[in-house]
Amino acid sequence: MKEQLIEYIKEVSTVTDEELEKIISHFNPLEVEKNELLVVPGQTTQRMYFICNGCLRIFFITEEGQEATRYLGFESNFVTALSSFVLNEPSLEFVQALEPTELLYISRQDFYHLLETIPNWGSFYRHYMEMAYVTNTKRLMSFLTQNATERYKQLLDTNPKITQRLSNKIVSSFLNISQETLSRLKSKP
Repeated sequence: MKEQLIEYIKEVSTVTDEELEKIISHFNPLEVEKNELLVVPGQTTQRMYFICNGCLRIFFITEEGQEATRYLGFESNFVTALSSFVLNEPSLEFVQALEPTELLYISRQDFYHLLETIPNWGSFYRHYMEMAYVTNTKRLMSFLTQNATERYKQLLDTNPKITQRLSNKIVSSFLNISQETLSRLKSKP
């Protein structure tokens, strides 16, 4: 499992082999079952997860009591309730496994210790934060500028595994459309 993480870190940062070995030593394996919650609202997020196999989603409950999926992470992605992790404050979000999932995790304490002791670990962190910002900005813009059909087509173009691996309930929650609308969109040629 750690080979996948090593590959990812090498792609996005400039750490030496010695630094990489130290970084990897702070990650621990964790297997979670389908639907298991790793973070719940009110809990301060103390772990960042790297997905080796499976899928995690970040979601919250709207004022109307509906689940709204903010992020879906698959293999070779990092996932955490980022605001809670960075600010060390209670989360407003859930982190849930949507499939049986194999993870590697690092504690918040170890993560920030590495930032202080391995300057090149900052290149990983910068990459992670930049990608989180870009992803969130693109999602927000899609909600403001695209209709349901356009969002669905964009999802099929950019990340088809979401519709292939996940239920209509999750996909519709991610696209911010009803399950009925999603079914109509899927049935169109």
